[in-house]
Amino acid sequence: MSIVDLRSDTVTKPTPAMRRVMAEAEVGDDVYGEDPSVNRLQEYVADLLGHEAALFVPSGTMANQIAIHCHTQPGDELICEAQSHILDYEMGGAAALSGVSARPLAGEAGVITAAQVAAAIRPPVYYFARTRLVVLENTHNLAGGTVWPLPEMQKIRDLAVSASLRMHLDGARLWNACVASGLAPSQYARLFDSVSVCFSKGLGAPVGSALVGSQEFIAAARRCRKRFGGGMRQAGILAAAALFALEHHRDRLAEDHAHAVQLAQALAEMPGLRVDLPRVQTNIVMIDVIDPAREAAAISAALKQEGVWVSSAGIRRLRAVTHYEITASALERALGVFRRVLKG
Repeated sequence: MSIVDLRSDTVTKPTPAMRRVMAEAEVGDDVYGEDPSVNRLQEYVADLLGHEAALFVPSGTMANQIAIHCHTQPGDELICEAQSHILDYEMGGAAALSGVSARPLAGEAGVITAAQVAAAIRPPVYYFARTRLVVLENTHNLAGGTVWPLPEMQKIRDLAVSASLRMHLDGARLWNACVASGLAPSQYARLFDSVSVCFSKGLGAPVGSALVGSQEFIAAARRCRKRFGGGMRQAGILAAAALFALEHHRDRLAEDHAHAVQLAQALAEMPGLRVDLPRVQTNIVMIDVIDPAREAAAISAALKQEGVWVSSAGIRRLRAVTHYEITASALERALGVFRRVLKG
């Protein structure tokens, strides 16, 4: 039985062409700064995002946690949206690794406003935590892959400058946001003191993220990466995959977005389900189970028995994510299984 894996775009595997460049990659010891493939990747990403320097790291979580650690001091507070990845999926890393608390704000489709941020900044009174950092996420995962509007980001940036706050962007799926909006990565990234981007989701590289910022920031981040256990040796094998992904797989993300819309439209017509179609902006589809007699976990389990894998994102919510292994025929098969399961 063939599997249609819609759990996440992290399940993608390297293509044969990507495997070839990995096998042929020039390598050196990256802890010494001597891996030519890693150095090329870092220069490429820094230039692409319009920042001075970049650092290759094993994961997006590590990139975000390094950024938080370098921007703050223990006892500080960061502001983020209430369903942010750094809050829900990074195991309390800000508190555990950096001694930093989070002040979450409830956004609309994952987007918070400058007015909300302004109201959340702590007064300069000695018994309050010091507000130090604002973290935004684009695209926003739990909101369904929604894209941040650039003007609101700019307003928050202007506020941050006036309040002496730092700004970090969790751009794990920034590539999707750029394809959906038509904006260049640097147009988003220029508003932030640091940005993390991921290569192992829709781009299809097996491992890796990057963190960008100023030369001074990345020098501090390199020290922090070592402390967090992220120093790698002949990492050029992985960096070559990331470079290949950036050069060959970014534009094709539009196909994933189109498949997500097709999936969402078809699911929205099925009894017992609801999909907020305007929120399907990239490659993530959030599916609400409105049949009171059914729960998401049971539907997910029934789908899996027939070879269609989706994530349960709550008692009455499923999540499906398209990627380059979800072809038109795979999508058709998945929809057929959904129809059978919902009739059962």
